[in-house]
Amino acid sequence: MKFTYKATKDGKEYENTVDMPDRFLVYKHIRKEGGTVVSVKENELSLSKKMSALNSMFGKVKIAEKIMFTRNLGVMIRVGLSLSRALAILERQTKNKKFKEVISNVGASIKKGSSFHDALAKFPKVFPPLFVSMVKAGEESGGLAEALAVVGKQMEKANTLKKKVKGALIYPSIIVFAMIIIGIVMLLYVVPTLTKTFNELNVELPKSTQFVITISDFLSNNTLVALLLIIILGVGAVIAFKSKRGRRIFEYIILHIPVVSNLVKETNSARTARTLSSLLASGVEVVSAISITGEVVQNSYYKEVLKRSEKDIQKGLPFSKAFIDNEKLYPILVGEMIAVGEETGQLSGMLHQVAEFYESEVDQKTKNMSTIVEPFLMILIGVVVGFFAISMVSPIYSISAGI
Repeated sequence: MKFTYKATKDGKEYENTVDMPDRFLVYKHIRKEGGTVVSVKENELSLSKKMSALNSMFGKVKIAEKIMFTRNLGVMIRVGLSLSRALAILERQTKNKKFKEVISNVGASIKKGSSFHDALAKFPKVFPPLFVSMVKAGEESGGLAEALAVVGKQMEKANTLKKKVKGALIYPSIIVFAMIIIGIVMLLYVVPTLTKTFNELNVELPKSTQFVITISDFLSNNTLVALLLIIILGVGAVIAFKSKRGRRIFEYIILHIPVVSNLVKETNSARTARTLSSLLASGVEVVSAISITGEVVQNSYYKEVLKRSEKDIQKGLPFSKAFIDNEKLYPILVGEMIAVGEETGQLSGMLHQVAEFYESEVDQKTKNMSTIVEPFLMILIGVVVGFFAISMVSPIYSISAGI
């Protein structure tokens, strides 16, 4: 914030404008100048500056922007530019106002004598612990450019993996959503017409037909109530998902759904191996690397395995033990490769190979996801359509037979 203050020094009054977080620091600044405060006034922000402030407060830094920042910074440092100058260049290049402000603050902290990783750690929502730890290891080893290259690649691989999994789920999601919409339209507009016909002919209806008509009548006569119930159920599902117990139940279900469970296991295996490999390659100690990886992995069941592994190492047990003991979560190959890496002293390299293997597997499975899921969707559609057809058409056949 900008403040305009008036102060006196050696009997003379003067006026100045400063950019300070609050007015208390302005008072401190005036005292350092040797002046006496007369007045301090906060300058009103213009509309553009207010919008900029709101954007910096609520704006978001995309993963693609962070990857580009990391790569460019690594290249600049490798060719000999100082860290402060490289950050100043990247600050001018970025169009994201929030990210521009973050880079500016990081650069200012470094100019004041702060280390790069400490400056980054002040912005955990932009630079997660994984990023900060790898930069710290690079600073301490004198290989900051190499560490930035590794973390850039790691972020890119993780983002690609995430996009592939999301992309694979789009097709079945669209089909299911379309089925729900079509079902609601049928219940609101088609079924009432048939119901009127059945009532006029006074025919005895099967239980399945009565069930469909009951739902249709409820939706037709209580549309707002039904809509409200759907909203309540949706909000309730979101709240339940965000709760620890609800998320735990959801993760358990996901890990036991055919086809999907294998994709989840291989995705988490790839993410774990990639993160650990990147951290160890950057010089981060094993215990810290496992702890940081536990924050990167989202599934609580996988977090537990990593915590157990961390405790095993502190007790002097092999790193691979927790992975071998949990083959239902991590495939056999993961534990065995880690064990070989420990024995040969090539743990980072082995984890890198594991990551490459499972990323390739996930890539192939996501490409084939539509082919794999299509039969299940066809069966589901067939069951739903068949139930509806039998329920609504069988009374019509009964009427025709009685004529």
